[in-house]
Amino acid sequence: MRNSVLRIGVLGAGNWARAAHLPGWRRDPRAEIAVICDPEAARARDLAGQFAVPEAAADWQDVVARSDLDVIDIATPSHTHLELARAAIEAGKHVLCEKPVAYDFRQTRDLAALARRRGLKTKLGFTFRYSPGVLYARSLLDDGFVGRPFVFNGYEQNSQWLDPAVPLRQVDHTADQTALRTSSLEGYGAPIIDIGHWWVGADYTRVVGTMRNFIPERVVRATGRTMRMNIDDGDIFIGEYVNGAIGSIQTSYVTIGNYPGVEARLYGERGAVICRLVEEGGVAETIRTATPDAVEFNVREIPQRFYPPGGHPRESWRSLFYANLIRDFIDEIRAGGTRNQGNFEDGAWVQEVINAVERSYREARWISLPLEA
Repeated sequence: MRNSVLRIGVLGAGNWARAAHLPGWRRDPRAEIAVICDPEAARARDLAGQFAVPEAAADWQDVVARSDLDVIDIATPSHTHLELARAAIEAGKHVLCEKPVAYDFRQTRDLAALARRRGLKTKLGFTFRYSPGVLYARSLLDDGFVGRPFVFNGYEQNSQWLDPAVPLRQVDHTADQTALRTSSLEGYGAPIIDIGHWWVGADYTRVVGTMRNFIPERVVRATGRTMRMNIDDGDIFIGEYVNGAIGSIQTSYVTIGNYPGVEARLYGERGAVICRLVEEGGVAETIRTATPDAVEFNVREIPQRFYPPGGHPRESWRSLFYANLIRDFIDEIRAGGTRNQGNFEDGAWVQEVINAVERSYREARWISLPLEA
């Protein structure tokens, strides 16, 4: 595998596959996209034509069963992820899957264990873990810049659905609306929870949080009409890490701001890092640092080594960050060994935190982790 070109089967021909997944695979000469699959065959053919992919298909089971593919890339609606990922792993394929793999963390953990037993690599679509700024910040942490971590603050928010007339996507409009359901917490919370876990270097020991439905009546893309959607469009929680650090996470898609709306802050005994992933003035991200003897935060230039080939600060965050994700996954597959960051096990931990925060809201109390304890 070290020197061979990886052959990729992409499941899903939607906008995110078009904007991030396919450009990422095309950018790396160590991989080739062999087939694009979507139940809407015309959409699969259209995307295959745009990216010069030789085959388009409509039956995902036929694609997953093919012996000439090394990786299955799942960019389909979230309710399909578990079935597709399980089938791909059982077929002996490495798997890249958008989040979440499953809404119950135990199902994701089971798939992670299955992949590990079969010697396969997995990767979650934790896009923001792979931004040049976040990677640079992680390298500063590895060098001891922050020292012992004290406080992590994380935000993922923008105002894309502040206007209720903008069609809401990625929701199950057929679900029971009597109880508030997770939406922003699950879709937006996952990436920033992941970054906090990675930067602090520890699990949570307990969390407490709340959720709100600020705009209950809105247009839903699947129906094209205004409906009551009893989902959280804003939430916040605090947590305590097992290493003594404390943290807070706030997510929303009705909070004024631009895409992608991510900000991660880590304060420690030696220094502090603020990484802001927000498109402002044509630049996708900025990073600032400070120390006890120079407390004013100053912008740092992100070294070129943290960018994918041809990448630059004014490139769209969608293709820029995802190119790093895919490059890292190819590195891991080709190298073999145990290195596999941002994998299904990380996804299971993040989903467990989300499940705990939801329980905290419903029961109005602190929830201890791990949940299975």
